Amino acid sequence: MQTDRPFDYLIPEAFEETILPGMRVWVQFGKGARKVSGMVVAISDHADFTGELKPLLAVLDYAPVLAPELLDLSHWLAQTTFAFWITCIQTMLPARLKVDSDKWVRALPAATPETLALLGAQPALALADLAPEVLAPVMRAVQNGELVVEYRAKDRARVKTEDYVVPLLTPDAYGQIRNQLRANATQKSRLLKALATWAESQQTPAVKTVTTEIPRPQLTQGIKAGWLKLEAKEVYRDPYPQLANHALTTALPLTAEQQPVVETVCATVTKEQAETFLLEGVTGSGKTEVYLQIIAAALAKGRTALMLVPEIALTPQMVHRVRGRFGAAVAVMHSGLSEGEKFDEWRRIQRGEAQVVVGARSAAFAPLQNIGVFIIDEEHEASYKQADAPRYHARDVILHRAQAANAPVVLGSATPSLESRARAEKGVYTLLRLPHRVNQHPLPQVRLIDMREAYQNGGRDDFSTPLLAALEERLARHEQSVLLLNRRGYSAFVMCRECGYKVMCPNCDISLTLHMDSHSLRCHYCGHEEPVPQVCPSCGSKKIRYYGTGTQKVEATLNQLLPQARVLRMDVDTTRRKGGHAKLLKAFGAHQADILLGTQMIAKGLDFPDVTLVGVINADTGLGLPDFRASERTFQLLTQVSGRAGRADKPGEVFIQTFNPEHYAIRFAQKHDYEGFFYAEMAIRHRGDYPPYFYTLKLTVNHQDETQAAKAIFSLAKQLTAALSPEARILGPTPGAIARLKNRYYYQMVIKYKREPQLPEVLTQILDETQASVRHGFQVAIDREPQDFI
Repeated sequence: MQTDRPFDYLIPEAFEETILPGMRVWVQFGKGARKVSGMVVAISDHADFTGELKPLLAVLDYAPVLAPELLDLSHWLAQTTFAFWITCIQTMLPARLKVDSDKWVRALPAATPETLALLGAQPALALADLAPEVLAPVMRAVQNGELVVEYRAKDRARVKTEDYVVPLLTPDAYGQIRNQLRANATQKSRLLKALATWAESQQTPAVKTVTTEIPRPQLTQGIKAGWLKLEAKEVYRDPYPQLANHALTTALPLTAEQQPVVETVCATVTKEQAETFLLEGVTGSGKTEVYLQIIAAALAKGRTALMLVPEIALTPQMVHRVRGRFGAAVAVMHSGLSEGEKFDEWRRIQRGEAQVVVGARSAAFAPLQNIGVFIIDEEHEASYKQADAPRYHARDVILHRAQAANAPVVLGSATPSLESRARAEKGVYTLLRLPHRVNQHPLPQVRLIDMREAYQNGGRDDFSTPLLAALEERLARHEQSVLLLNRRGYSAFVMCRECGYKVMCPNCDISLTLHMDSHSLRCHYCGHEEPVPQVCPSCGSKKIRYYGTGTQKVEATLNQLLPQARVLRMDVDTTRRKGGHAKLLKAFGAHQADILLGTQMIAKGLDFPDVTLVGVINADTGLGLPDFRASERTFQLLTQVSGRAGRADKPGEVFIQTFNPEHYAIRFAQKHDYEGFFYAEMAIRHRGDYPPYFYTLKLTVNHQDETQAAKAIFSLAKQLTAALSPEARILGPTPGAIARLKNRYYYQMVIKYKREPQLPEVLTQILDETQASVRHGFQVAIDREPQDFI
């Protein structure tokens, strides 16, 4: 907190005309020799600091890496999320622009010949390069004043280059040399002929293409003979090279429902008007085509477009469609890219070489200029909220940027969040609707299977008889099916049937999950892993059994019950590797599998014409969570996954297996009735004083000692109670739903309020006061409008 403010530095004369806000610089910080990178946030004629100013040591950029709009955004983000300003700035930049530092030792005039010998006669040497046996004498020399430790910037911003062949002679000169060659010098003759052709057409071909015909040693000999030179040129790393040479798609004819939606949004693009639209369109209603035509309208006006999608799993299909329409003008940003690919895509955007950006949450900070429209697909998704500092919601960032850009925002979803739909109800957002599918086919019929009865009527291993029969019917018709189970792993937990012992994580208050692929028990929170016990560690019994259901277990069951079916499993474990999502979806689209089994990542956005059956293994997974949004998320998930069936000409069918068939969320999902669910859930939220009727804020304290964590949270609760109005509600303090994670104890409280002008000031004061506690092991986190209460 002490450093969360701008510091004044003197601009050396050499940089006076060139330095600008948004550039990274290298400075000495503090009293010692410590050197760090910083971001120039403003330039002034005078300093607020009255002492002697330190000069900037180096400027790390030739041009600003953050435009003024993004610098302003970073400051707003810091204020609204209670995060450090520099953390917000770093969040906006690719990892390659975060400057590391190396420690070097340099000799001082007092250094003895023995000390200089430690450096190997070098004036300075990196500490990392010192041999282990030299480190101790070097440390003594530093303490004696013979050597000094320096920090040197190590910029990770590396561009990728490729070598190109540059001919150095004229075509005639190459012909003369070729005539003087021996008859058997065929490779040299081929090289000289190619060089003459390139010189005449002024070509500089890439070495990697040349060496398919001419061996690399011949190029080396050509360099020595003065015939050619190799020139390194910067190239971009393309995250989707398979899409590079595809023919562009053309706009589809709009339906009678799509046309007015596109016209309404495009009118605000033309007027350069900041207006927020909520596009409520059923699954299969053609929202993507609406997005593409709105983007095309923005590009036609000479402006750019930014589009967010919630999941990496969705990104390959969305990228394919957007890039298929707009080609190389599209850049992609999401966490599945390598650091180099992220850096190159970021530079393409910043240089104005890409006019359309598609990406996940972090793409909200893309350095696009002159943005004409912002689009957020599946706007209800909780993954748009960042879990760590700065705890921002991408929707809030986009709405803030839209005001600065004078551009409309389109929030699209078949099941909008209650907060967005309530704002549309009050006229804060403009509500647009697509109530029917583009092919005019009805939404799939949804059948509820009461699992309490199903197990009495021959149901087996998580599958009711009707669902199994429907799967067999699709296999016979060579159609595809999608199965949803919102839990990965083989089994939820391992328990002894003799004494009831459950295998728990040693670091967290949560049971370990069985993974059969690695034959291990794994914690999904801290990553702890251990072998599966053969006997109970508590009583020694061999009656260790697996309980619950995970995707691995369902996959094994399917292979037993339907051995003829080809099953693809899609969860975090099968998509860890780069390109894992795209590879699995491509295989399913190519009919290399009959059944796609997965967690919630398969529930939305996927469009496969031959999927006619969707099965939900257990609709109750999320209903029992201690979260007021549990019913909303269950309804959204069931509605979204139901929409994967019957999207083309073949009719679809959905089976939802549940132990709670009377629950209102499941009943409304069965009828695809978003409006009915919205009004029912709003009534419940109103009675409980929850969003969207109240704002919420979660304050969490954690410590390695449970008593210390509890004392701290009760002290903060007392402080907040005194500062807030009687209308505010404070829930707690209570232990976290999972009270211990990674050997730290969590306590939390939730503040519900409508209007508390003093709250930001009190929270900032709490952060200031608790900063000293960090040294004693405390961690305090503030989360405005949390999406998760567990």
